Amino acid sequence: MARPIAGVRNKTLIITLPGSPKGAKENLEAILPQLAHACQQAAGADSRALHAGGTQRLEKEAGLQDTSVHGHHHHSHDHSHSHTHSHGHGHHHGPKAHTKPEDRPPISNDPNAGPTRRYRESPYPMLTVEEALQQIGEHTPEPTIVKAPVDENLVGSVLAEDVTATESVPAFRASIVDGYAIIASKHIMVPSTKGIFPVVGVSHAKTGQMSDLQIGEVARITTGAPLPPGATSVVMVEDTVLKSMTEDGQEEKEIEILTDAIEPGENVREVGSDVKTGDVIMKKGEGITAVGGEFGLLASVGVRKVSVYQRPVIGVLSTGDEIVQHNRPGELQLGEVRDTNRPTLLTAIRGSGFQAIDLGIASDKPGALEQTLRDAMRTVDVIITSGGVSMGELDLLKSTIERSLGGTIHFGRVSMKPGKPTTFATVPFKSNDGSRAKARVIFSLPGNPASAVVTYHLFVLPALHKMAGVQPVGLPKVQVTLEQDVKCDSKRAEYHRVMVVAKSDGLLHAVRTGFQRSSRIGSFKGANALLCLPVKEGRVAKGERIDALLMGKIVSEV
Repeated sequence: MARPIAGVRNKTLIITLPGSPKGAKENLEAILPQLAHACQQAAGADSRALHAGGTQRLEKEAGLQDTSVHGHHHHSHDHSHSHTHSHGHGHHHGPKAHTKPEDRPPISNDPNAGPTRRYRESPYPMLTVEEALQQIGEHTPEPTIVKAPVDENLVGSVLAEDVTATESVPAFRASIVDGYAIIASKHIMVPSTKGIFPVVGVSHAKTGQMSDLQIGEVARITTGAPLPPGATSVVMVEDTVLKSMTEDGQEEKEIEILTDAIEPGENVREVGSDVKTGDVIMKKGEGITAVGGEFGLLASVGVRKVSVYQRPVIGVLSTGDEIVQHNRPGELQLGEVRDTNRPTLLTAIRGSGFQAIDLGIASDKPGALEQTLRDAMRTVDVIITSGGVSMGELDLLKSTIERSLGGTIHFGRVSMKPGKPTTFATVPFKSNDGSRAKARVIFSLPGNPASAVVTYHLFVLPALHKMAGVQPVGLPKVQVTLEQDVKCDSKRAEYHRVMVVAKSDGLLHAVRTGFQRSSRIGSFKGANALLCLPVKEGRVAKGERIDALLMGKIVSEV
């Protein structure tokens, strides 16, 4: 309602609304509670009589009053979430909203109203960590399926369909050892394998033509090479001795086999003994790891392309006129802060196996921030911002998302330490050709560095996993033994940075990384896990076991 125009002609109230459907809807919803009163005054009703019962009586008489969805929503948001915990005892069901969040007017601050009109308390309900994760799971877009070549870029991808072998492995009968191919049989007409045999050929692990092997002959063979036609077994070179050479001394002429215990099929890999044509070698939902096994399996059967879930592209943006590049030379001016969050988050995202794009630093001006976000949405699937989500007059992220971009804020506060002002939103987006594309996901993380990294691992990573088809989503959880007493918070869940060490007692031990203040990024130095502290009075004692979320590799005790 930045430019409202209204007036009265005769006894008719005239109100203009913006041209956009969203703006018209928001403005109309804002004035509806006062509309009955305004119409009656415009019609010439006695103002004293009108005001005798207050606006509540007027709204009730006009049929506009509904205590469950009353327009003064910003006074009650701190309490609204408690209604979701009703379990339907008796006939007392909690209030049920009949609209979706995206259909409701924005509740963020209007940046045009100035600091005197901003909220003094957050209008966003306080969600638990579990409730926030549920919102992320519900509103993060489903993964997109694409065809991808089987090359080194496939590492980190998840298969979107089963993969079937089109070739057998091995494709021919192959030797397992270096030695001599021979015909071995229990048949009375086939002589014992023990004795002296002429060496009639050589089979190397390369392509070529080979003659049929006859009873009483051997052919020298290397590991992985195909058996000559007719051969049944391979004698290890260790079970033979050289009996004679060719005249030039370059080749074996005869060898003696020292054992008669060679069985048919001994030291031979049969066709398809590893993989048969038609076998399902990998299933939908399985990932391609950097260990190499999955890639090797696909390569072994000649798979050239596979269907995978497309991994999202993530852009990272810092906000604030006080933020300067972390590597800018010279001393800081009063109020300036080096950009810690952006390079830290870019590193964390890439370490998680995703492509990250540096979106730079956005100014604390609504128009500049809006344009930066619009430009970013053309190239990335997920935007991560840090800062600008608290209660300051220059904290513009939420209002820009709701009022300028037409997005929906699914939550704007989480009951946790650190990370309380974490915000999750989605913004509708159309591609350049006008077709509707996936909604863009925006995570607005707190400005304090430790808070930003904690909330990335706790909230952003599960969304990235869902979009990439990774299951289960989020960090793996393990039980650890505390090395020190740890104080708990009686109101909010807390996540301490710790180093998890595997000790000689066979247990995982958690060692704190020092002072845990939300601004102290140093608490992440050496940390490989987040300690999940329960909401309770008092502390968790040294030696007790507690859950931890693993961010990195477990350290072994030296």
